[in-house]
Amino acid sequence: MSQPIYKRVLLKASGEALMGSQGFGIDVTVADRIASDIAEARAMGVEVGVVVGGGNIFRGVAVASKGGDRVTGDHMGMLGTVINALALATSLRKLDIETVVLSAISMPEICESFSQRATLYHLSLGRVVIFAGGTGNPFFTTDSAAALRAAEMGAQAIFKGTQVDGIYSADPKKFPAAERFDHLTHSQVLEKGLAVMDVAAVALARENSIPIIVFSIHEKGEFAEILTGGGRKTIVSDN
Repeated sequence: MSQPIYKRVLLKASGEALMGSQGFGIDVTVADRIASDIAEARAMGVEVGVVVGGGNIFRGVAVASKGGDRVTGDHMGMLGTVINALALATSLRKLDIETVVLSAISMPEICESFSQRATLYHLSLGRVVIFAGGTGNPFFTTDSAAALRAAEMGAQAIFKGTQVDGIYSADPKKFPAAERFDHLTHSQVLEKGLAVMDVAAVALARENSIPIIVFSIHEKGEFAEILTGGGRKTIVSDN
């Protein structure tokens, strides 16, 4: 097996990815497939943290867009990420991968609370760490949570699993002639207004010199392939 380029990474998976072809909720077969991709990375000795979104269950902005309280809406969205984290943890444990869920919102009956110390401890024991509850604060996306947790755990790269195989100038599903990029800097992503991660997340990754690798989360085995230098992806880095 090829040696991985990175030894510690953060995988960001959208809640929508867990839906599969369903219109709502969690497709267990998809969760199991993503878990198998993470298991491949662990078999190579890569330490993995995961941030999963909650859009398949609830989006906080949906409340605000209809005149509701954004803070309450975001809290509801955070709870959706906890549900997804528990589902992905279950899929990983079925593969005998030791996994712990750390939540930014304290709910000790369900999972452990997040701290950097706990994160580094569990990673040192070879466990996959799934971060739930976003940043624990309203008005921040799970993309921002991914960049923040990546910095806190000392990740060497953020792997952003998306619906397409990299970064395009526009949605390639709507605009087939959209330009695809193999490499960009963090500043170029911000200047071009490319919808990869939100501005705060990209800026935080840039400040901490963390590359962002964008790839299709729907391609089985692509995570491990990219970890060893192959695969189809766009790399956002300043070198």
